[in-house]
Amino acid sequence: MGASDGSPRIILASASPRRRDLLRAAGIEFEVEVSNAGEELEPDWSPEQAAEALARRKALAVAERHRGEAVLVLGADTLVALGEAGELLGKPADEAQARRMLSALAGSRHRVLTGVAVVNCARLTDQETPPGAPDPCRSAFERTWVTMRVLSTEEIEAYVATLEWRDKAGGYAIQESADAFVTALEEGGFDNVVGLPVALSLDLLGCP
Repeated sequence: MGASDGSPRIILASASPRRRDLLRAAGIEFEVEVSNAGEELEPDWSPEQAAEALARRKALAVAERHRGEAVLVLGADTLVALGEAGELLGKPADEAQARRMLSALAGSRHRVLTGVAVVNCARLTDQETPPGAPDPCRSAFERTWVTMRVLSTEEIEAYVATLEWRDKAGGYAIQESADAFVTALEEGGFDNVVGLPVALSLDLLGCP
């Protein structure tokens, strides 16, 4: 699916190479535009609401640049939620933060949530959207429960030294060497933990 077959152009509103790889492997033709949208969260949002809201925010930020065009903008955001309270773990800023996150996740069963949003830019016009008209932005989320085994201090230090944690929610990359830490995935898929639930994304894009 893509502009070459006469369908709308698809723009991925993300700089993530992992999302690009997953989308490309699904046979989707797309361009990339980074949204640079803010990631502020409302205090009363659940982790699920937060992931979906951030995905919508990112997709809409890019869609505004293509208002009225035959373009679909795909946005996504991945969060890690720890414990019953759903403490959100974003991307660690440095090694010390990566070390703390991995130490907290070790021996846990936690949630990885990816919100996905698709904006149909053709429906974004200067006219006020009439009541009952389709929402130009469709969104949903996928949740995967991840069980991580107990890690030794040496294992945590060795992983932090790899720098794989950079730009990864929760400070680990399951598609790289951190897969050795994970003992079980439930509900959602591996691709969701990587950063883009492909089947959900294709559904929102209207792919068969």
